[in-house]
Amino acid sequence: MVFWILIALLTGAATLSVLIPLSRSRRGQEAAPARADEAVYREQLAAIDKELERGLIDAEAAEAARTEIARRLLAAHDRVGAAKQGGVRTGRLKLAQGLTLLALPVLAFGLYIALGSPGLPDQPLLSRLNAPAEEQSVDLLVARVERHLAENPEDGQGWAVIAPVYMSLGQPQASAKAYSNAIRILGPRQAWLTDMGEALTIANQGLVTAEARAAFEQAVSLEPSAVKPRFFLALALGQEGRKEEAIAAWQALLQGADETAAWVGAARQEMARLTGEAPAGDTLSGPSQEEVAAAGEMTAEDRQAMISNMVAGLAERLSTEGGSAEEWNRLIRAYMVLGKKQDAEQALAAALSAYADKPEDLSMIKDAASKLGLSDG
Repeated sequence: MVFWILIALLTGAATLSVLIPLSRSRRGQEAAPARADEAVYREQLAAIDKELERGLIDAEAAEAARTEIARRLLAAHDRVGAAKQGGVRTGRLKLAQGLTLLALPVLAFGLYIALGSPGLPDQPLLSRLNAPAEEQSVDLLVARVERHLAENPEDGQGWAVIAPVYMSLGQPQASAKAYSNAIRILGPRQAWLTDMGEALTIANQGLVTAEARAAFEQAVSLEPSAVKPRFFLALALGQEGRKEEAIAAWQALLQGADETAAWVGAARQEMARLTGEAPAGDTLSGPSQEEVAAAGEMTAEDRQAMISNMVAGLAERLSTEGGSAEEWNRLIRAYMVLGKKQDAEQALAAALSAYADKPEDLSMIKDAASKLGLSDG
């Protein structure tokens, strides 16, 4: 309660610090320069008369100069008058400012009494950090771990725990640093190295940097069959312009891969971009030999358009005639390959509705959707 009273007083003080300078009359500031101008112009008029008497200027020039100086003299005189009239409003202004000074703290205090909890005891940060974990928000839990790591910087497991949390909060640079500390203290692990490299890549807008590449290479040396670090290394080869090596890396990665895996579509797209060919395995079933032959003569854009048309045809057939669970999965996967996640989500919803009474097929659809990174909720 005392804290909020102090806040109200500080609000009043802040208001006062703004209103006091504004309440000062500008009369003196405006009138003084105007009076000085008047004196200068009067002296100039006298100087013209003297120069005319001495024959330094002719009568016509003297008259023109008098006219111009007289005009300026009248303007300066008007400014002096305006400054005097402005002083009349000073009393009303001060009254309004006084009321504002009084009203703001009173209004703030009244709103707190009406909407706040003045009887609630203080909750300092330390006590909130020491509260049970289930009663704390994510931000407080992160602060709690950060406080622990500040006191125990060599706790490698603590760094490993907070690293993925940073990633989920959209702080890839902090995540990479946490993984780096965990690796330094507890030694390299494939998963940590891979996740650190991914965090560095995300922090650099998708560019696989030298530091990230080194992490992925070390991860592969620890576990040669690991898919994720090999995926990023293939991506790095493409970014570096090493086309043939990148294609070979993608081919090796896709050999024997589960076609329902979420990463397969992206891998095929990357390889198609390098080779200029349609992604294998995602042209859907059914093209004739003539269509296959024609596709070989198409540009990459035409092949992409053909794939899109085939996907649209399958979608139309499934929506009107229905189809198997595998066909629905193929449609959802095709949408993801084409980068149409919203369409994939709509197709997933339609498939779940169509197979709501068939648990086995429903489970297969949900599993495939999960592997593609889609939520069935």
